[in-house]
Amino acid sequence: MANSVQGGGRRDRLPEPLGKRPKSEKRFSLGALSPSRLLDKAVAVVTAGSSFSTNGDDQESNGPADYSGWRCVFNPLWCYYGFIISVGALTIFGLMMVFSSSSVDLVAEGSSPWSSLSNQTVYAIVGIVVAFFLSKLPVRFFRKFAAVLLAVAIVVQLMTMVPGIGASAGGNVGWIRIGPISFQPAEILKWTVCLWMPSAILSIRKMKLPTPKAWAVPVGIFLLAFASVIAGKDLGTAMIVVIIGGTALLVGGLPLPWFFGLGGLGVVGVLLLFVGGNSNRMNRILAAYGTCTAEQTKGVCYQSIHGAYAMASGGLTGVGLGNSREKWNYLPEAHNDFIFAIIGEELGFLGALAVILGFVVLGWCLINIAMHHQDAYARMVLMCFVVWIVGQAIVNIAVVVGLLPVMGLPMPFVSAGGTAMVMCLVAAGTAVSMARSQTEIKAALARA
Repeated sequence: MANSVQGGGRRDRLPEPLGKRPKSEKRFSLGALSPSRLLDKAVAVVTAGSSFSTNGDDQESNGPADYSGWRCVFNPLWCYYGFIISVGALTIFGLMMVFSSSSVDLVAEGSSPWSSLSNQTVYAIVGIVVAFFLSKLPVRFFRKFAAVLLAVAIVVQLMTMVPGIGASAGGNVGWIRIGPISFQPAEILKWTVCLWMPSAILSIRKMKLPTPKAWAVPVGIFLLAFASVIAGKDLGTAMIVVIIGGTALLVGGLPLPWFFGLGGLGVVGVLLLFVGGNSNRMNRILAAYGTCTAEQTKGVCYQSIHGAYAMASGGLTGVGLGNSREKWNYLPEAHNDFIFAIIGEELGFLGALAVILGFVVLGWCLINIAMHHQDAYARMVLMCFVVWIVGQAIVNIAVVVGLLPVMGLPMPFVSAGGTAMVMCLVAAGTAVSMARSQTEIKAALARA
């Protein structure tokens, strides 16, 4: 029991009696070397009035935070509205670019040039409606049902292996097709992993002395979710799922040596299970970081080369909206995985930069709200959403500009794709729910 004494006008907490700590407690001290502490302290210093807990369970206030001048970027309320505006802007911009990048192919196929836009608009409306509903739910709802949602998502993901139900696209067996309806369950899995991992980690943190056995069940369940994606041979999605899980562990307080050790094992596992056993993916990697042969320029290098052509021809301001040359049956997946190349070609460097800034604003707003949040579960979920959405956007851009091999990951909110659009908006609605429970945002919305 800690005692306190009065002295010098302030209360000082006496230290706990010293003693030899159990080895297990030393080994699994989750607060050691945690970047979460550094983020909390940085915000407290900059705003010069608030101090935030290092574990997110409680919050102490030394006075009102100072958000005047340039410090306004740390204002949670500004970030709340900034996040909503950035999501809306990226979604509307994405609809415009889906129409621009797909209309030529549709006309060539004898379809209406408006069909992709109309379909994507329907998906966006569905996503917005669901997001609005989720934004009104309390944080405890997501934590309560996270395990159930993850279990359902894993089962649905495994159904892609069932003949007659599962369907393949681009070499990945990651689709479910029932009549005219098809969707990609891995997108749902990303959302549920973001909800469940923080809940599982916080349950372990409540233990007085966490042991390896305590980690066995959540790690095993996460590996099952990861394996369900591996079974579909979807390298890009599997990588995002691993990054989400790693972020939850890092923000949850896992010491950096443990984090990098597990991360290294994950990277090795992905390379062995995916790249080593698939000659096509190995050729993509070798082509991305080597010199393409004459034969490869018509094969594994073809998409990357024409993506580079599109980006290079855009210049500073682009060739004009709708005037892309590469979308005339030269660049595969121009409306999906390589839509950023069309953005760079039609709107130039400035247009591409505007998209990047949109994701920067989105990511910063979520990070800032998470750093200010008094609830540990909410802050961890928000950080998982950051690495999912912003991380996937970074990977998509890196693929288009040739820094990474082609992986088949769409750009969130921008690329064509019904399941991806709906689930990104579902994540946005969930993030708004988390943000609305933050103390300062909640008080400001109550006064409005």
